[in-house]
Amino acid sequence: MSAWKAKRFWTEAQVIEETEGYGVALDARPVNTPGKIRLIVPTRAMAEAIAAEWDAQDEVINPNTMPVTRSANSALEKVGEQHGAVAQMIADYGDSDLLCYRAVSPVELAERQAAAWDPLLDWADSALNVRLSVRTGVMHHPQDGTALQKLQAEVHAQDNFALTALHDLVSLSGSLVIGLAAIRDAKPIEELWKISRIDEDWQSELWGDDDEASALAARKAEAFLHAKRFFDLSRAADQGHVLA
Repeated sequence: MSAWKAKRFWTEAQVIEETEGYGVALDARPVNTPGKIRLIVPTRAMAEAIAAEWDAQDEVINPNTMPVTRSANSALEKVGEQHGAVAQMIADYGDSDLLCYRAVSPVELAERQAAAWDPLLDWADSALNVRLSVRTGVMHHPQDGTALQKLQAEVHAQDNFALTALHDLVSLSGSLVIGLAAIRDAKPIEELWKISRIDEDWQSELWGDDDEASALAARKAEAFLHAKRFFDLSRAADQGHVLA
């Protein structure tokens, strides 16, 4: 027996202005999240992107082709219900940030890491007033408590939509610094993704490409770029409302 699939029932998706932000209506029927929360987002640009995803659906609705809608649902349902816990989970990456753990050998890999990662740690020092220490090997060594408190404050200050984006930027890259650099436009997002993949690219160069690993990397890269787009949509210039 095949699973029931939702079918398209509307003619047109439209952006509607709400008191708290912007929503989307399907033939005048407001869109809700799967948990029945009214789908209201902070900018018209984000609402327009969501409306376009609904308009692009064929006879059967495919959530996999609706990334902005899915992220907005997460911001309202998951992050909105547990903002503090999500923020702390993200902030905890600062104590084991990818950029701080360096290879001892081969020398070429260690040099490649230093060339790409040291400038981002310097950026965190100047932009966030946070200096994280570099370690060699994979054994965990706690970072300075004051530095971690500053990073926690930075993350906890993000609203639900920014935190949704930051969660994916950090978890996919393994680096809180990279995630914060992404939302602050410290470097182009494609470059930040490449910086996060130095170890994986080294292994690929050494042992050759693996089809399954390459496909997974491509999916992760797409999700990373989407997270940045979602953040940018939440901060679009036409913003008329700010949601907590």
